[in-house]
This record gives sequence, C-alpha cells and structure tokens, in this order.
Amino acid sequence: MTVKKSLVLAAAVAAAVAAPGAFATNGYFTHGYGIKAQGMAGAGVALPQDSLAAATNPAGMALVGNRIDVGVSLFRPDRATAITGNSEAFGATNIDHDPNRDESFFIPEFGYNKMISNTMSFGVSVYGNGGMNTSYSRNIAPFSTTQPSGIDFSQLFIAPTVAWKLSDTNSVGVSLNLAYQKMLVYGLQNFDSATQSNSPGNVTNKGYDTATGLGARIGWTGQITPSLALGATYQSKTKMSKFAKYKGLFAEDGGFDIPSNYAVGLAFKASPKTVVAFDVEKINYTDVKSVSNPLGPVTGGVGTGVLTNTLGTSNGAGFGWEDMTVYKLGVSHQWNDKLTVRAGWNHGKQPIPAKETFFNLLAPGVVEDHLTLGASWNINKDMEMSANYMHAFSKEVKGSGSIPSQFGGGEANLRMEQDSIGIAFGWKM
Repeated sequence: MTVKKSLVLAAAVAAAVAAPGAFATNGYFTHGYGIKAQGMAGAGVALPQDSLAAATNPAGMALVGNRIDVGVSLFRPDRATAITGNSEAFGATNIDHDPNRDESFFIPEFGYNKMISNTMSFGVSVYGNGGMNTSYSRNIAPFSTTQPSGIDFSQLFIAPTVAWKLSDTNSVGVSLNLAYQKMLVYGLQNFDSATQSNSPGNVTNKGYDTATGLGARIGWTGQITPSLALGATYQSKTKMSKFAKYKGLFAEDGGFDIPSNYAVGLAFKASPKTVVAFDVEKINYTDVKSVSNPLGPVTGGVGTGVLTNTLGTSNGAGFGWEDMTVYKLGVSHQWNDKLTVRAGWNHGKQPIPAKETFFNLLAPGVVEDHLTLGASWNINKDMEMSANYMHAFSKEVKGSGSIPSQFGGGEANLRMEQDSIGIAFGWKM
C-alpha cells in the first residue's frame, strides 16, 4: 500500500471516528490507544505493539515494522446524576436524573506504518482522543425549565508520524497531530441571556459546531538492558479554532483547546514470555480555561442569580476541572505460539472538585479505577486478531456547596461507571 493510499484510507476512517461522541475514562481522555494497549490499561510508552503506537509514543513506530491495524470498540457509559435540596423555586428538590438517552457508542481506529529504510519509519494513526456525552430525557431545572439538557463532544486525531532508530537501543519520533472536534449543546436556556453571557444567542441549541487545530507529540524509547525498556513522551497544547456557535458559553469566546500531557513508562521482561509495563501520565486540564475555570461567585437573589464569571469571557465560568495524574499497569503473557493474553489496572484521581459538580451535570467524568483484559490470536504468520474488555468501576462524587443559593441551592451529585469491548485486525506487510 502506498503512503498516498494510506492517507486516503485514514481520511475515510476519520469521518467515521468523528461521528460519535462518547465519554472517555481518564477525565475526557481515553484510557489507552489501540486494542492491544487498551487490554493493558493503556500502558505502552515503552511497549509499542501496533501502528497505533504513535498515539502513546511516536518513537515506538520505528519498532513495530510494516503493518496495518484496523479496529473498533463498543463503549457503554452508565451515567447517573441527582439534584438534592434545591429550592421549590426551581422545581427540582431531590430529583434523580438519567443522562443515558444515548447509551452506546462505536469508536473506530486505524493505523499504518512503513519502514522507509532500516532506521526510519513513516506512519499515520487515526484515533478518537476523547470526548463527553450526556443526553437527559427531562429538563434540569437550573439549566432549563422547558427542555431536556445535554452535550455531545467528540475529538479526533490524525497523526502522521516519522520515527528514527538512533542506534540499536534508542529510538525517537515525532507526530504532527491534526485535530478535529465536534460539539453540540442544548437545554441551557436559563443561561442564554445578556446577564449571564457576553454573547447571548450563542449559548445553547445551535446545532453541531466544529473546530480544527494543529499540535505535536514527541517521544523517546530506549532498551536499557536486555530485560528493561524505558520511554518518555510529551504532547503540546493543541490550539483549536473557536466553537463560534457557542462563543457565548465556553471561555475565551468559544475556546476549547486540547491540553498538553506527558508520560513516562517502562517495560520489563519478567520472563521470555511475560512483559510487565507501567506508565505514569499527567494530563494538564488547567491548560484550557473552558475546562478548568471554576463556576465562580454568583450574585443576585434566588431566581435571579447572575454569574460573576460571565460565560464566554476569558475568565468565564467553566467545568472547574483539575489536572490529573494517571497510573497504568499492564501485563502481557505469550500463552503459546498462537495466543497472547493481557490484563491491566488503570487509576487516576478524577478531576472534578466537590464544589464544581453543578456544571458537571453535563460532564460527569468521575471514574477512577479501570480493569482491563485482552488477547491476540495469530491467524497466520502475517495476520492477527486482537480483542479487549474494559470495566471502569462505579464512582460517585457528591457535591459540597455546589449549587449557589441564587440558583436554588442544594447539591449536584454525579456517578459513573463504564464498559467497553473492542476488536482489531492487524496485518504485517
């Protein structure tokens, strides 16, 4: 397959990936990239396994050889929210809400890699980086008195990648991240006014809007001893174009950049057939004001509350997310010549403070612990099939001073758990 044909195929897959919105698992980032790495809790900074490796560490592409990988995951988040102690002025005292009108999401992935010399590779990885979705079947009174509320956000990366073997034991790589985002927001009529927003009429119910941007990821991996490999990677903050239709909702006139993140990892060969991988990743959600700005003070009386941090401004009210550190531990064992099995554990303290749960009724990304399982079967010497399963255990965050008294007071409580199952096919070229 020529590089040109591979890019055409990547563009076709990109259209499919961009279509669904889904809630990711480490905040709004997915827990791992590629079906194999996902079966190991996302660990892969020092353990490249397929042509999706660039999504984790582009240096790994120099080590996976000539191959194509195509996969898809079925993702099912179970979200639950509740408002307690809210005043009758908003008609929402002690009401459970169900944001699961949309329950299932298909998330495709694609990778291509070609060794263009003994020491240099070119590839392209196409993957969903993350997203969020809530779709309520009824109105949430502080947001709207007439219409159900919800959000649908998806994020796609197309990552052309060049990697080099500097020596028999060291590789480096760089990816150009072509980013695409899609956003839909509805049911926030109570905030669509000149008192709450710097651009009323551009807060809610504007249909889908899109944004594009450009960033980069760099990485290194080194074989320190015959049994130990180390790796490190850094992704820059990706500056995105504005969501113009929602410039009255998100900070910085509709800004929704992609935060920087970095990770280090190791892969230890515990036996000839067993590898243990461990990564630590830092996601800098505070890079992005629309994600990290707090709700802020509210003035006025009950029923007439006004956000001091006016929506859409540089300091406009946001989701209040904090930075997140994620730990990924995975094990891979070659059972026999045909079968490799995998398992992993992924943990990270969720990014939403108890005082910021109100706006996060739209984005309850609170899961912390994930169990993963996976396996690969060699169909023949040039083709394999891989599968994985992920369960994110139920996590609840109860609000503490989360709903201002001017919006009826009380608390917004969030809960989430998740399941996903994926399958992929890989071909050596």
